[in-house]
Amino acid sequence: MTDGRSCPLAYRYAPETLERDPVPVEADVVYVVGGLYGNLDALDAIETMAEREVAAGRRVQLIFNGDFNWFNASDDLFEAVNRRVLAHTAQLGNVEYELANPSPGAGCGCAYPDFVDQGVVDRSNRIMERLKTVAARHPTLTRALADLPRYRCLFFGGLKILVLHGDPESLAGWGLAHEAFAAGNRTELDRWFQATGVDGIVCTHTCLPVLWQGQVHDQGQPRPRWVSNNGSAGMGNLKDDPRGLVVRLSPLPPLDEAVVAMTCEAPGGPLHLGLVPVAFDSGRWLSRFDRLWPAGSDAAVSYRARLACGTRLSANDVRFPAT
Repeated sequence: MTDGRSCPLAYRYAPETLERDPVPVEADVVYVVGGLYGNLDALDAIETMAEREVAAGRRVQLIFNGDFNWFNASDDLFEAVNRRVLAHTAQLGNVEYELANPSPGAGCGCAYPDFVDQGVVDRSNRIMERLKTVAARHPTLTRALADLPRYRCLFFGGLKILVLHGDPESLAGWGLAHEAFAAGNRTELDRWFQATGVDGIVCTHTCLPVLWQGQVHDQGQPRPRWVSNNGSAGMGNLKDDPRGLVVRLSPLPPLDEAVVAMTCEAPGGPLHLGLVPVAFDSGRWLSRFDRLWPAGSDAAVSYRARLACGTRLSANDVRFPAT
């Protein structure tokens, strides 16, 4: 298997071990930020969103669930992004894992499935090599990245919530990707929820957003369960929309309207879950991006159109089962 498609053994974990020792959340609002991809302007906007919640009298926790590095291939951007993210709660994505603990043969560590074009894979491997060169000049930060966990389980509103990067079997798993839901991954969902015993899963890694709500039979009883994949906080996720998305969890209603949302049943009362847009300064970010990744560069070929215009998806395409 070529670099960028393999999944190192160190990425793997057993689903039944993931919900051990859930950590109680003291905050009123949790933002889970996946796939920032080195976008400092998106980070500015996310911290401003949190500050607005605090100004409204709410306690806020930001959780960065991986791949907060990617396009930040300069010393100043690498230092700024990592210093600020590490001031919050953070965990590993495959990008951070490969920066801190390179795996032979892993390439970018994305474990791309067969439906991803080989050109995308090759370009991602080269982006990672460039980013590694920058990271090597910041050993204190890479040591801090090495200490981050691969996943965490939260206890919030009376629910057990698993925060992952990939899926319940791998740091770089694609089992909770938009494409997996579209193809029908119900067997895996049932198995993973039964094995983990959690009520909900928040993930990222696969770049396209998902909001799934259904029932899983546990010990013969149907129980409500849900999955939220934010797609990307630092890139556009919807058609003609350059804004990022983050997952917001709270018993309190959001200050900003979610692109897609649902209400989760919880012992402590209804828990609002939504994919909330990150309205960063797109023009400023594109100028910064173009200086680092000019036309024809690997990141420009793979990502610039998405940064400028978003993806093919509408908000209705994000919800599963489809409505």
